[in-house]
Order: sequence, then structure tokens, then C-alpha cells
Amino acid sequence: MDLQHLRPSQEQGVPLYLQLYRRYREAIAAGKLRPGDRVPSVRNLASELTLARGTVEMAYQMLANEGYFVTRGAAGTIVSPRLESLAADHAKLSEPPAPASPALHAISSEVLPFQLGLPALDAFPRKTWSRLAGRTMRSLETAAMTYPDPAGYEPLRRAIATYLGISRGIACSPEQVFVTTGYLGALELICHALLKTGDLGWYEEPGYILARQFLERTGMRLEPVPIDEEGLNVATGQRRAPHARFAVVTPTHQSPLGVALSLPRRLELLEWASHRQAWIIEDDYDSEFRYHGRPLPALKSLDRDGRVLYTGTFSKVLFPGLRLAYLVVPVSQIGQFRDAVNHRSGSGSILPQAMVADFMEQGHFGRHLRKMRALYATRRGYLVDALKQEMGKHLYIQPQAGGIHVLAHLCTGQDDRALAETAQTNGLAVHALSDWQMCKSPQGGLLMGFANFATAEEAEAAVQRLKAVVAKY
Repeated sequence: MDLQHLRPSQEQGVPLYLQLYRRYREAIAAGKLRPGDRVPSVRNLASELTLARGTVEMAYQMLANEGYFVTRGAAGTIVSPRLESLAADHAKLSEPPAPASPALHAISSEVLPFQLGLPALDAFPRKTWSRLAGRTMRSLETAAMTYPDPAGYEPLRRAIATYLGISRGIACSPEQVFVTTGYLGALELICHALLKTGDLGWYEEPGYILARQFLERTGMRLEPVPIDEEGLNVATGQRRAPHARFAVVTPTHQSPLGVALSLPRRLELLEWASHRQAWIIEDDYDSEFRYHGRPLPALKSLDRDGRVLYTGTFSKVLFPGLRLAYLVVPVSQIGQFRDAVNHRSGSGSILPQAMVADFMEQGHFGRHLRKMRALYATRRGYLVDALKQEMGKHLYIQPQAGGIHVLAHLCTGQDDRALAETAQTNGLAVHALSDWQMCKSPQGGLLMGFANFATAEEAEAAVQRLKAVVAKY
């Protein structure tokens, strides 16, 4: 393949790393790069295209996280052999993840109204973080500056294990903790260590759209299992796909409906997994932000048979640019995951891991979480009050006890996809509930982030803009 075809242009507003990422996806979709083909090293490609190595590294990391590339250490990086099963459907590879993906993935420095997945960036303790950055750079030991442990920076893994024991009721050792490049990195590691192409799994209906797309592109088969007022309907899952190899769940705060998995359902799910020797992938994505009472215990804290793989992320509690998440595996699987991680791209740069470790160990993390809980309760109120006042006849606000987004069901039968698409063209990053569903549903809705509404006036102004969009329908 001619490397010059990968050269990014001076496309206005589109970062070079994102252009390079798209060029590679297009080359794979067109058959110019085939499963198993080796791609140039970061250094060689950066030199050939006159790009910064960091630009190429970021593009490669995205491609690896989404399952397009497989990094094999000194043996180089190749196009994932798992794409062979998808090769007949080239169009699927070239499509964007979803029509509303900008609402989940900001590709510029601008924070759009209602943007999902973003914490309150204005409230992040930048001065403390900057001070830690300088101190961390000066104090890094020589051992930390050599080739990093692919499982993650040991002090960070130790800090995570301590934090989970105190706040989430999970008794684990640092050896059970694996640091990954985002939540999708944790899913990739799980797929590589325990699953194989074609495995069947339960998936919440509706459920987190990006994880669903990642698993499907990795070759997994997903059975949608409905969510009701008690969370995942385990009985339905057993009836539809009793021999599933895994289940992906968000038990503390279901994504996107916001309900909690009841205790009877938790025990039922654990019993199914133990009986079938299946795996439960617990995504505990924003359990820290609960506004009524204490955060619910993690499903992992009830796991007695070693069937739960627990994942958490720093994207929503600190900021997404860190690209840091973590995975806690059963004791019996430490060796399996150790072997898997030794053949993957690793956990990323040591510096941000060291900074997060210091941030946690010095108590800043706990203080930041306490501050954010109070702040988000206030900012959620800003948005909910504005929606009820301006659009109460059009929307029904889904009750929820936590999280950093609001789900508003449409009362008038409008097409939520059309509404969301129009809103996005007007600079509003709302997301259609239908995009998060595998099956068609008559119940539409809009997902809206509220964390970055600093005042009631900001929320009201955004809702006024959304109201104008809805009025067109």
C-alpha cells in the first residue's frame, strides 16, 4: 500500500490523528489492507508522512482500541485477523460508529450543550493537577522510566485496589487490577483473554452503544435482553440465550435508563453465570455519582465464584483525555490475563498513570468526588427544571438517582433520531435513545448531558434552543 494515501490533509477543524485513523479504516474497508497485514511502525510512518509521533500513536491507539489493529510488541502491529469474519461486509467497516457519535466523542476542544460522557471540566482542580504533574516528573524513579509493565503502573494498581475495597466493597489485590486505555481497551483485553469470535453474549436493551458496536465488530454475537424497573431481565435472557458465554451489564446505574439492578436479579445473574460457567462483564461507569443515599455496592462485591470481570474508568470522574480505565479479574484468571496483556499494546504512558496514582494516594481523588456529587445534583436540577418549565408537554423525565445524563422520553410520538440529528446540526449534542437499542421500539427519547451547565441560565438557554428544534416537528 502506498503510504502517501494515508497522508492527512489540512482539513478544517479535523485533527490530524483523526484523519489518519479514518484513512486506515477506509483502506481496510476497501481491501487495500487485509486481516493479518503488517502496518508501518509509529516511528517509520511519522517520518514518512512528516507527522509528530504523538499524532500517529494516538491514531494507532484508537484503531487498536476499536479492534482494527493488534499490537504484538517487538513483532510489530498488524490488521486484526478477527476482521476476516467481517470482510464480506466492507460497508459496515467504513460506516461511522453511529449517526450521533459526535455526542459521545468530542473531536474538538469545544464543549457542546448536552454533550454526553463529559464531566464538569470547569470544576476540575487544574492547579492541583499541574502541581502534581511537575512533582511527578521530578520524582519518577528510573525503574518507572524504562519499559512499563503492560498490566499498568504498579502504584496506580495498588491505589485502585485500595479505593475499590473502601468505596465499592470489592476485595481485590493489585495483581487482579489491569490498567487499560479506556473502557474499550478493557473489553478488548477480555475478548482476547477469555472469548473467541462468534461467542454469544447477553446485552442490555437498550445498552451502551459504543460497547455494543465494539463487540459486534470484534465478532461477538449479542442477544438483546430487555431492561425493566429492576434492571436486566435475567429470566428473559435465560429463555432467549441460555448458553450465552457472557453478559455485559451496568448494574449500579443502567446505561442509559438509569435504573439499578435489584438484589434478587443480581443473585439470579450470578447463579446463572456460575451454573453455565459464563462471564459477567460489569461496567461500573459512573457509580460514584449518586445523589440519594450512598453508592450501591458493586455486583463484583457479591461474586463468590469468580465469574465477574469488573471495569471502571477515570474518564467520567477526572477527564476523558486521560484515556485510562481499569479491569479487575478473578484470582483464578490472573495468569490468563497476564499472558494476554503481554501480547497487547499495554496500558499506555506511565506519566498520566503516575499522576493519577499520586492524585488518589494524596486524598485529592476522594475530595474531588465529594465535590462533584454535590455539584452534579445542582446541575442536574438546572436542566430538569428548565426542561419541565419549557418542554413539560413534550417530554417525560426518567427518574434516576445518579449519573451525569438525563433521559427525557418523548410524549408526542416524534422520531427521536430525526430530532437528534436536527439538534446536532444546530450545535446541540443530544442523543437519540433509539440509537442505543438493538430492536425497534415505539418509545423514543433524548439523552442529554448536564455536567457542563455551570448556571441555571446556561441550561435554560440550551433548552430554549432544543425547544425550537422540537417545534419544527
